[in-house]
Amino acid sequence: MTDNRVLPLQQVHNFRDYGGYATAGGGRVRTGLLFRSGHHSEASDGDLEAMHGLGLAHVIDLRGNGERTSHPVRLPSGFAGELLYFDGETAGLGAHLGALDGAMTAEDAHRAMEKLYSTLPQRTNLIWVLKRYFEALAEGKGASLVHCHAGKDRTGMAVDLLHHALGVHPDDAMEDFLLTNHVGDQDARVAQSAPTIRARYGDVDDETVRVVMGVDARYLQASRKAVTESHGSVDGFLEDVLGVDEERRAALRLHLVES
Repeated sequence: MTDNRVLPLQQVHNFRDYGGYATAGGGRVRTGLLFRSGHHSEASDGDLEAMHGLGLAHVIDLRGNGERTSHPVRLPSGFAGELLYFDGETAGLGAHLGALDGAMTAEDAHRAMEKLYSTLPQRTNLIWVLKRYFEALAEGKGASLVHCHAGKDRTGMAVDLLHHALGVHPDDAMEDFLLTNHVGDQDARVAQSAPTIRARYGDVDDETVRVVMGVDARYLQASRKAVTESHGSVDGFLEDVLGVDEERRAALRLHLVES
C-alpha cells in the first residue's frame, strides 16, 4: 500500500495519498482525493504535469509569507482550483531550535521537536488556515493537496486531525505520519533542506539534520496530548477551535469515506 500512496515526483518531496485507511463503522477513506507533500518551489515541469493530472480543487498551503517568499509556490499552469493560505506568518522551528544556539545535538533536536509539536495547536495563524482546510474538504469539490515546507510537521498535525474526524484509528494515523521517514528519496529530501537548516541553526551535523527533517511518534503524541489537555479531547478541539462539529464531520465523511 505504501508504494501505491507515493507520487514519485522529481523535485517535490513527500508527495503521497493519505487516503485508504479503514474507518470506524466499516468504511474506508477514499483514495485519489487527499494528497500531502512538501513545498513545490523546485518542481520540475514533469512534476507540475503529474500534479495537474490529479485534478486538484484545493491546495492548502500551511506556510507563512516568509516561507512563500523564499520558496515561492509553483502550481500547474492549468490549475483551476483554489489556493488557500494565511496572509502572515504561521511560524516554523524558530525559537525552540534557535535557543540551542548552534550547539544542537540529535537528542536536543528530538526534545525541541516535541516542544514544537506541543505548541502547534496554539498557533492562531495556523489555526486560521486549518479551519479553511476543513471547510474546503467538506465542500466535496474534488481532490485536495495540503502542504507546508517539508510536509511533515504542520501538515502532519493537519492530516492527523482529519483522520481523527473521519474515524481512522489513531494507530493507522500514526502509521501515515511516520511514512515521512520511509517514502521517496530520503537523501535528496534531506539534502534539499540541509542548507536552510544550517543557515538558521548553525553548523549542525548530518544526524541532527536528519532528525529535524524526519518525524518520530513522540512528536505527534505531543500534539495530541496538547490538544487533549487544552480541550478535553481531540473531538473537543475539532469542534471548539476548528469548527468541525457533527454536521461538518458528516459532510467530510460523505465526501471522503466509502463504505
